Amino acid sequence: MESGSNFGSFAGNLMSKSIVVSHLKRTKINTALTETPVGLAICVKGWVRTKRESKNVVFINLNDGSTIDNLQIVVNPAQFDSSILDTISTGASMSISGKLNESQGAGQRVELIAEKLEILGVADPEKFPLQPKRHSLEFLREIAHLRPRTNTFAAILRVRHNLAYAIHKFFNDKGFVYIHTPIITGSDAEGAGEMFRVTTLNPTNPPKTDKGEVDYTKDFFGKETNLTVSGQLEGELAALALTEIYTFGPTFRAENSNTSRHLAEFWMMEPEMAFYDITDNMDLAEEMLKYIIKYALQNCTPDLEFLNKRLLEEEKNKKQEERSEMSLLERLAFIVDNDFVRLTYTEAIDILRNSKSNQKKKFQFLIEEWGADLQSEHERYLVEKHFKKPVILKDYPATIKAFYMRQNDDGKTVAAMDVLFPGIGEIIGGSQREERYDKLYDKIRELGIDEDTLWWYLETRKFGTVPHSGFGLGFERLVQFVTGMGNIRDVIPFPRTPGSADF
Repeated sequence: MESGSNFGSFAGNLMSKSIVVSHLKRTKINTALTETPVGLAICVKGWVRTKRESKNVVFINLNDGSTIDNLQIVVNPAQFDSSILDTISTGASMSISGKLNESQGAGQRVELIAEKLEILGVADPEKFPLQPKRHSLEFLREIAHLRPRTNTFAAILRVRHNLAYAIHKFFNDKGFVYIHTPIITGSDAEGAGEMFRVTTLNPTNPPKTDKGEVDYTKDFFGKETNLTVSGQLEGELAALALTEIYTFGPTFRAENSNTSRHLAEFWMMEPEMAFYDITDNMDLAEEMLKYIIKYALQNCTPDLEFLNKRLLEEEKNKKQEERSEMSLLERLAFIVDNDFVRLTYTEAIDILRNSKSNQKKKFQFLIEEWGADLQSEHERYLVEKHFKKPVILKDYPATIKAFYMRQNDDGKTVAAMDVLFPGIGEIIGGSQREERYDKLYDKIRELGIDEDTLWWYLETRKFGTVPHSGFGLGFERLVQFVTGMGNIRDVIPFPRTPGSADF
C-alpha cells in the first residue's frame, strides 16, 4: 500500500502542474508523419518512447501505435515548468499540441514544435519495465500487458490485423458467406480427444450415476461438452445450403505441449465449398495464400521492412548452417511469385527416401517406408531443397488422416491435401470431404467414433449430398510466417500454453 500511495502522490503533484491543451481534434501520428501539411497546428497523443534533453532543447519521441515510426517533439524548456519536463519519462502518456514543421534532422519528414503539453498518465522511471533497449522475447512474454508498446509487437499486431482483414476481403469479394460456428461443442472434429471440458458441475462433488461416473445429464447442456477444436463440421452443414462459406474464430486444444509451434488457444480460418473437388480445393488455397501475402506486402511495408531487418540481425547470431537462405521479404515474394508444385504423397515419399539427407541419416526422422507421417523437416526439404517452390501434397494414406476425408478408389489413400511453405512446413491442411453416406458411416464405426454424437453430420449425406471440399488455415501459423517470428507465442496478443494463462 505504501508504494501505491507514493505513486498516487507522484501522479497528483504532476497533474496539478500540467498545462491544459486546446480542443484540437487528435491527429494520428501516422497521418502527421505522412499526410498532414507542414505549418498546420495539430494535437497528437501517445506514449513516450525516449526523451533527450540539453540546456536549450528537449526532444521527445512519441508513438501512438498507428505506425512503427515515432514523431519527434521539439520542446523549448524555457516555455514550460521544469518540474513537468523533469518527470516526462519513457512510458508516460501525453497530449501535445503545436505546429508541424519540416524536420531539421534526417529520417523523417516533419517534427512537432510543442506549444502545449499535458501528461495524461505518468510512468515511474525506476519501475517501468520497458526501457529504450533490446529486451528478450522470453522477458516480454512475462509482461504481455505491456509488450504491444515495443516496436516488434506493435508491428506484429498491425500485420496480424491486416492479414485478418485480407482474409475477410478475399472471401467476401468471392461471394462466400461468413459463418459463426459454435465454440462449445459436443463432438470432436479431429477425433484426438485433447479437448477442454465445459461444465457447470461442482468440481469437488459432481453428481454421479449408479456406476459411479460423472452424471453429465445433470450438467448445463444435459451432456458432456467441450471447447471446439474446429468449426469444420458445422461449416460443412452451412456449405450444403449456401454453397460457399468460411469460418474464422478461436479454437482450443488441450495438448500438453510446450513447443514453439503449439498453443492451447488459437484461431482457425476454414472455408467449406459445395461442388468443389480436391483440385478446386487446391486452386482456392493457392489463390487465397497469394492474395493475403500480396496484401500484406502492399499494406504493411514499414512493419515488414522493420521485421525483415530484425530477422537479418537475428540470423547473424546463428551458425552458418542454421541460417535461412532467404530474408523475410524474399520468403514472402517467393510465395507470391511462384506457382505451387503439386504432387502425390507417394511421389514425395520416393523423393524423400532417395534424398541424400535421408541416405546420410541427416533427417531426425528417417523415411523408410510408405505410410510414414511426414514431419516438418521432410516438408521443408521438399520446399526449400528439392523443388525450391511452395508445394501442395495430395492423396495421403488413409491411416494417418481424419475420418471425414474422401476415400480414393485405390482403397489406401484419401483425397487430402497439405500446403507446404519454406521455414514452417505445413500451413494449410484440407481435403475433399466424404460425401457418400455408407463410406462415411463405415469409417466412423471402424474408428470407434460415437455415431450418436454425429447423427446430424451423417444426415447431411442422406438429404441431397454433393461432392464438397474445404481446408483449415491456422491463423497464428500464417502470422508467424509473414512476420518471421520463431515462436508462435509471439504472434498472438495473449498466448495460452500449459501452465500459463496470466493475462
